[in-house]
This record gives sequence, C-alpha cells and structure tokens, in this order.
Amino acid sequence: MASTSLRQCIRDVTLYLVYLIFVTTLGPLQFGFHLSELNAPQDVITCKEREVADHVGSQPDSRLPQCIPMSEPEFAFLSSMFVVGGLAGALVSGPVSTAYGRLLSMRLTSAFFILGSALETLARDVPIMSTGRFFAGIGAGASTVIVPLYISEVAPPKERGLFGTMTQVMINTGILFTQTLGYYLSSGPLWRIILGVGVGLGLLQGIGLCFVPESPAWLAAHKDPQQAVKTLQRIRGTGNSIAEEIEEWDVNTSMPEEEVLLRDPEAAPRRLSTISKSSQKSVEHIGFFGVVRDPLYRPAIVAVVGIMFAQQFCGINSIMMYSVSLLSGVLPMSSALLTIMISIVNLCTTIACAPLADKVGRKACLLLSISGMGSMALCLALSLRWEVKILSAISVLLFVASFATGLGPVPFMMASELVGQEAVGATQSWCLASNYVFTYIVAQFFPIINSYLNQHYGGAGWAYFIFTAFAVISFLFVSWKVPETRGKRGPDEVWGRDRRAD
Repeated sequence: MASTSLRQCIRDVTLYLVYLIFVTTLGPLQFGFHLSELNAPQDVITCKEREVADHVGSQPDSRLPQCIPMSEPEFAFLSSMFVVGGLAGALVSGPVSTAYGRLLSMRLTSAFFILGSALETLARDVPIMSTGRFFAGIGAGASTVIVPLYISEVAPPKERGLFGTMTQVMINTGILFTQTLGYYLSSGPLWRIILGVGVGLGLLQGIGLCFVPESPAWLAAHKDPQQAVKTLQRIRGTGNSIAEEIEEWDVNTSMPEEEVLLRDPEAAPRRLSTISKSSQKSVEHIGFFGVVRDPLYRPAIVAVVGIMFAQQFCGINSIMMYSVSLLSGVLPMSSALLTIMISIVNLCTTIACAPLADKVGRKACLLLSISGMGSMALCLALSLRWEVKILSAISVLLFVASFATGLGPVPFMMASELVGQEAVGATQSWCLASNYVFTYIVAQFFPIINSYLNQHYGGAGWAYFIFTAFAVISFLFVSWKVPETRGKRGPDEVWGRDRRAD
C-alpha cells in the first residue's frame, strides 16, 4: 500500500512541476533573505565595530561609505520598514492576483525585490536604505500571499500538504543563506555584497518566471477554461488523468478530440453529467470588513489573529532578526556562527515536522510549539541572567526548533480551513495583515525594550520573561478559541454548526 502511494506520488510530480515550484518559491526564499539580511552585519553597517568606524571617511575616492552611522532606534526603524512594506504588499497583492492573475503578480514582486535590493546596496544614508527595505518588503509580503495560492493550484491534490510546506521551507532556506553570507562578509564594506545578492535573486526569479504559466485554476475562472485544461495537463504530464481536478471548472463539453483523449476515458460520462450546476454556480465573496461584521465568520478571524499574535509575540523574530547583537559576548561561541546553527535547526526541523500537522492535528502542533517556546524563553531568560553560556545556546536552539514544530507552518495552513471558499481571501488578508502588524511591533520595539530593561535592571535576558508571559497567554487562547481542523470536511464541521443545505 505504501509503495503504491509512493509510486503514485512520483508519477504525479513531474520535472516541470518541480521547476514551477522552485521558481515561484524563490519569492518566499527572498522573504527569509531580506528578513535576516541585517542581522549578522548589524554592527558593521551601523559603524559600531571600531576597526570600521576608524576608517569612515578615510578614503575620499570611495563613492560609498564603509558604514552608515545610526542609533539603536534608527536601526530598529530600518529593520521594521521591511515589515511595513510587507503589510502593504500582503494587502494589495490579493486583489491584484485575483483581477490580473498570479503570474503577473509574481513578476511584479520580482521587480520590487530587484529595486529594493539595489537601493539597499547603493545606499549612503538611512532614508535611502529604508526605502529599499520598504520596496523589498512589498515584494516579500506579496509573495507570502501569492506563492502559497499558486502552489495550491498547481500541486497534485494528494500532495498539496507536502508542497504547501515548501513556502516555509524556502523562507528558512533564505534565512540560512543570508546568515551564512553574513558570517563571511560582515567586515569592512563587504556587507554591501550581502545586500547585492538580493538583486541577483530577484533577477533569477524574474527570468525564471518568463517560462512559468498562469495558474490553471485562475485561467479556468477568469480567462480561458480550454487553455486552463492544456496548462494543467502539461503540468501533470500526458500520462496522468486530470478529469477529477477539472470537474468543477466551467469547461465546454465540446472539447477538441485530442484534449478529451488526454483525460481518463472512463471519467468522460461522469464529467458530462456534473458540468451543469456546480460548475456554473458563482460564489459570492465576503470582503475584508464583511467577515468581521458577520457573526458566522467572526470566530475564525479572532482565531487567526490570535494565532498570529502567538506566532510573533512568543519571540521568534527577536532571534531571527537580532540574534547576533543580542547574544554577542554571552555565548561560548561566535554569535554569528550560532545564528547559522539556528537557521539550520529551523530549516531541518521544519522539514522533519512537515507531516506532523496531518498526523497529530493542527491545534496539537500549535500547543506543543507554544509550550516549547514558552519553556525555552524562560530558560533563555534565566541562563542570560545567570550567565550560563551553554544553557543559553541550547535554549536558543530548542526555542527555534519549537517554533518550527507548529507556530511556523501551521497558522498559514489553518487560515483557509476555518472558513468556506467565499471568505478564504478575506480571512487570509486578516491573517497576513495581523502577522505583519505584530512582526512590525516586535521588530521596532524589541531592541529598544531589551536595551531599556537590561540597562535599568542590569544584566541581560529580561525581555524573555515578557515572551514567557505571552506564551502562557497564547497557550490559553489557542486552547479556548482555536478549533481543530484536521480531518474536518468543512468549516461547519470545524465549528460544530448544523446548517441546512441551500
């Protein structure tokens, strides 16, 4: 039985599909890349390292300064501009991808990545670099909306869960990539090479997207159902039937003979009998504010916003964005090297735990993740206070591993399972908007609060007592307000509602 499923999986996954997934997920990879690009070289960029600061302005022939002097609040503002751009990109990309297609939207994200990275690389002051971070954030925010949607529409139905994790895997790959570059290039003016690599990644994706087709599902719904069938058949391969996948599409039954032969002949009579009502029925979509006003959808919005609160306020980005400066001098190894280890642990744990949500349930993964992060935040706070270096290192690694078991991949997965198709778009918008708002708050205020607490009370680690408290609150919220969605046939079953059929 297992070998049969494996053979079916291998047959469903064509090289063309692998290419599509790789090119499109370069967007999430760049999200992770830009999220962490300032982490390792922070002290070099801001002129805090003495050997760099001593040489500022000493080379009159140099067109670009070796570093850009900035205070802690200015650097926090610079970091958070990426999140502000991400919020804008996430909110705008949904309507754009619906009206003009997934492919055009992804090409626009590549343009924003290229422009943003170029401005960052060539920046001489904080405003220009902040503008570049903002543009890169727009591309990243849009990618987190469009790419998972595109993947779900091109991946084989039985492997959608597996391919759905690729977004998070590529985000973590981007984080690992930029942290590794930072380890080797965080000296002198070499930090600009790190930012310049972002231009290359944007160009690579832009060129790759020239050979990527529009989403078949979007073509079927908005443009050309016949072309949608051809595109889907190309993705699946000529030896695989697509009859079951196109049952709900409004496809003309008088198809050319060669297209009919591409589908399973046994499915043809069934296809002819199911094309009438279900495929012609239009879905009335609920808007961004409509889902909040409607008591039917309000619990789902409360749930997704609460989950995103837990994802950010349990403290993951305090490590991903500030680990080098935060842990410098308090660990038994280079903080930049530890950051690379953190990224490896995050990536490996995400891959290893990908099937967990389908085995033990989404809610169970969330509770496991929150309890793990809360426990490790407490351990990290105490170890930093007591200066137990090895315990600090272990706590950081387990903190990130706990995030990858649930709070990393599950929130984006659940947003589309708590409501019907008519409210999925609006719910995803609330999910991503709250994610970026909470990420902005952490990115902007964590370094300020952390510095204040450490100076006011002495020592380090005080901020992680706050994250521990947030983890306790989040655990109670998920236990009380978030339902399990695994194995449920629809939102009515998820929420235990009895609704009469129309």
